[in-house]
Amino acid sequence: MARKVIIDCDPGIDDAIGLCMALFDPRLEVVAITACAGTVDADQATQNVRALVENLDPPRMPRIGSALEAEAGAAVNNGTLLHGDDGLGNSNWLPISRQHSMPSDKLISDCLRTDPGKITIVTMGPLTGIAKAISRDPAIVPMVDRIVIAGGSVTGVGNVTATAEFNMHFDPLSARAVFQSATTKSLIPRELCDQLNFGWELVEKLPPNYMKVGKVLHQIVPHLCRTTRQHLGQETIELHAVLPILMLVEPMLFDWEEMAGDVEVNGDLTRGATVFDRRTPRKWRPNMEVATSLDADAIRDAFYNCLKFAAQNS
Repeated sequence: MARKVIIDCDPGIDDAIGLCMALFDPRLEVVAITACAGTVDADQATQNVRALVENLDPPRMPRIGSALEAEAGAAVNNGTLLHGDDGLGNSNWLPISRQHSMPSDKLISDCLRTDPGKITIVTMGPLTGIAKAISRDPAIVPMVDRIVIAGGSVTGVGNVTATAEFNMHFDPLSARAVFQSATTKSLIPRELCDQLNFGWELVEKLPPNYMKVGKVLHQIVPHLCRTTRQHLGQETIELHAVLPILMLVEPMLFDWEEMAGDVEVNGDLTRGATVFDRRTPRKWRPNMEVATSLDADAIRDAFYNCLKFAAQNS
């Protein structure tokens, strides 16, 4: 049977690629996509999710949750420098449908109550919606099968500050709430992107432009390649958001370690830093499994196979 998933995201070009993979993979049933602020603001994130689903037209239409504003004191930075003013490479897609959608936190609760214990939550952006869902309806905590989180850093090296990864830095209070929740959590930290990055060969290997998935990807992926080179001086791009999808469909290609982690919510230099108790003996109780390495060649093959299958079935 396909694994039921809720994808919580702030699209974001890498999030869009992850959605292309997940929506067409027979091993996954995407029951809902819930938007969150991060790469772009809440309204734009919701619009991006709707537009992507309409452009991709997957065989099973997920429910869509509208993004919530982040907690007070959330970061003022966003991801538009690399991802474009609209988050999707300035593609300026406008969703045709304007129907009202349920707020993300309420939709998460609704889905979990419908299928308790059977739904995995995948987070590609800040953890605002997950934290608010848990806060407004604490009874859903034991109903979550697992939360797979793309975010944080075990090494202490960030990508938006010297110590913090973007998703954790954007809304550290929500991240801490999720980290401390009594849920089963799998964390895929930012440094795993160092083991799996892509150059311009990715553009050359995208599905053909006449396929729906190929058309979407050809409009957005080159933008990220160009801006990463222009603003970061790097010839390769990171696709952090695709790793949770690959983890769900190819779990044996990742190595894991039980860890005890928390998120710093204060500090001029350390806001959003993920802190892990690596002492001997460890004083904190382990609260998640953390991916420590991956089989890069096999993961890369799995990634291209997912895109190829998505294109052929779009």
